[in-house]
Amino acid sequence: MRVLVVEDERLLADAIAEGLRQQAIAVDVAYDGDEGLARLSVNAYDVVVLDRDLPTISGDDVCRRLADGPNNVRVLMLTASTAVQDRVGGLSLGADDYLGKPFAFVELVARVRALSRRARPAAPPLLERAGVRLDPARREVARDSHQIFLSLKEFGVLEELLRADGAVVSAETLLERVWDENIDPFTNVVRVTMMTLRRKLGPPDLITTVRGVGYEFG
Repeated sequence: MRVLVVEDERLLADAIAEGLRQQAIAVDVAYDGDEGLARLSVNAYDVVVLDRDLPTISGDDVCRRLADGPNNVRVLMLTASTAVQDRVGGLSLGADDYLGKPFAFVELVARVRALSRRARPAAPPLLERAGVRLDPARREVARDSHQIFLSLKEFGVLEELLRADGAVVSAETLLERVWDENIDPFTNVVRVTMMTLRRKLGPPDLITTVRGVGYEFG
C-alpha cells in the first residue's frame, strides 16, 4: 500500500507518516495543497489522507480535482470540525471517508486499510500461496504453520508478491509500493530485502528471479 499524507501541521503530518510506516505502509508527505497535487501527478497512491484546511490550495479543491480525475485514489479527509454539515460537505466533494481531529491513531489506520481495499481489486483477508499465509491486519506470516518474523519492508515485499497471485512483480513496482519517493531508484535495496526474505522463509526457495523482469512467488 502507498499513502500520501497532505497536512500542513508538520508535527502531525510527520507523526501520521511515521505511524503508518510502522504498519509496513509506504508513505509520502506534503505540507500544502500545491505540493500534494504535484506528488499526485507523478506517483500512484492507494489512499490520500487529506487535511481540509490547507494553505496554497485548500483540501476541498484538492479533493474536487481528484474526484474529477481518472485515478482510483481514495480520500480520507481530516478536519478539526466534526459538525454533521461539515462531514456531509466533505463527502459531497468526493471524499470517501471523513475523520475528525483529534482522532485515535488505530482508527486512522483501520480507515486507511479499508479504503486501500476499495482502491485495489478485492483480495481475501488472508493471503495464502505455496504453504505461506500472510495476515495483513495482524502483520503475521507463517509457513506450514510455523510463524516467521519479518521486518516491515520484508513484510511489504512478501505482501506484494502474494497479492500478485503468481504474476511477476518488477523491482520498480516493489520500490514504488513498499518504499517511498525518497528511495534511490538505482539502489539495490530490493535485491538485499529479497535475499533476507528468502532466508527467513527457508527452503525450498519459493521466490523465483525472472532475469530482467522481476520476481515471482510460488
